[in-house]
Amino acid sequence: MEHHWKELIPIDRYMVRSNGILHDFDRKVITLLYQPLIGSRAFSLYMTLWGELEQHLSAEETTHHSLMVIMQCSLKEIYDERLKLEGIGLLKTYVNDKQDPKLFIYELQPPLTPEQFFTDSVFNVFLYNRVGRKKFQTLKQFFSVPAIDESQFTAITRSFNDIFYSVHPEQMVAVMNEETKKDLHLPDGYEYMRRSADTYVLGEEVFDFDLFFAGLSRQIVPKRAITAKVREAIKKLSFLYGIDPLEMQKIVLSVIDPAAHIDIEALRKAARDWYQFERGEELPQLSTRVQPLTYRTMENTEPKTKEELLIKQLETISPRQLLIDISGGAEPSLSDLQLIEEIMFQQKLLPGVVNVLIYYVMLRTDMKLSKAYVEKIASHWARKKIRTVKEAMELAKKETKKYQSWATGKEKKTVQKTVRKEMLPEWLNMDYSQKESGTSEEVNLEQKRRELEERLKKYRNQ
Repeated sequence: MEHHWKELIPIDRYMVRSNGILHDFDRKVITLLYQPLIGSRAFSLYMTLWGELEQHLSAEETTHHSLMVIMQCSLKEIYDERLKLEGIGLLKTYVNDKQDPKLFIYELQPPLTPEQFFTDSVFNVFLYNRVGRKKFQTLKQFFSVPAIDESQFTAITRSFNDIFYSVHPEQMVAVMNEETKKDLHLPDGYEYMRRSADTYVLGEEVFDFDLFFAGLSRQIVPKRAITAKVREAIKKLSFLYGIDPLEMQKIVLSVIDPAAHIDIEALRKAARDWYQFERGEELPQLSTRVQPLTYRTMENTEPKTKEELLIKQLETISPRQLLIDISGGAEPSLSDLQLIEEIMFQQKLLPGVVNVLIYYVMLRTDMKLSKAYVEKIASHWARKKIRTVKEAMELAKKETKKYQSWATGKEKKTVQKTVRKEMLPEWLNMDYSQKESGTSEEVNLEQKRRELEERLKKYRNQ
């Protein structure tokens, strides 16, 4: 991904168009269903562009600087929120970079229908996790109507030809002359308004279909059974539940019928059952998320130091995956995951910040996550409004003596004793003296840091 200033500057111009007419009902769908997923800033950008489209009706160019003034935010924020709209399928962007300044076309896309949204394998789960069970059920009820038992009624609707007659031959002659033919078609350079709700796109790199097909018998699962819709469903389910190609083979085999047909709803249910069996959880939770792009400081920067390398890694990995890598590939305990879930939900800490917390506590407490210790630091970081990995590291470095007094359960007393300097990670390099609680062995943080880095090396190589 490019830096925003390489792609966009304030004097670059843009014009707004839409994929068909947007209706007031679309506004309800975007407000209640999409906004919890994209956030208020991206929602505001969509509504601002929509407002400009309604104001001008026809295409009218303006600068991005005017958009910055209207929204009262920076160009980088506009760029980041634009990417969210593109990723979720609400915006298509085109650019003419052969002219200076550049000209962008922002084409607003209508949202999915409520039925499409609530039956989407990814959207429905993400919305459920964002708003909770009670609100999710309320939204489903709001966007649904009582079903009608059509078997109790007889269709009496007339067809077109029952009511209307064909054009008389004499009238047909009148419309066949060249002048009238022109009237029946649009002038060059115009096109009719259209409307189609384009869903978001998952890249092909999300799922290895070559490996998936390599292990399947063509007699049992012919390639024709993997239609475009089934293929897209497989990608979404793999992305959502973390299902690898080999496991997906088993899931597909469990739902394919004798006619080599794969029911997508059955596929979704089988994937959900697999996840519940493998993970022991109802649905993917907060611990599977990664640091949002807007709060990453190393997104487009090549690390030059060990600290920068660690920052970049903690920005691009989920807390759950970090626990897996630290334990050498073993699944985290349910109690550890629940602890992480609780602090992310209650303290509203971002995933990258939680990663720093895990890393810090693991180094300080002999590779254990002490609930009371983790919660106390998390509460402190929440009050300090820590949002980035770098901020969390700096605060951990600044407050390490206070945190250590919390770990031992008492304030450090002023007594004369030998003070030594441990070998610490660069971002925790400071005077420090302690012994392992309940043992006579001194804690060697440098050794533990090396152990952690070895365990995480696999992820970095990926």
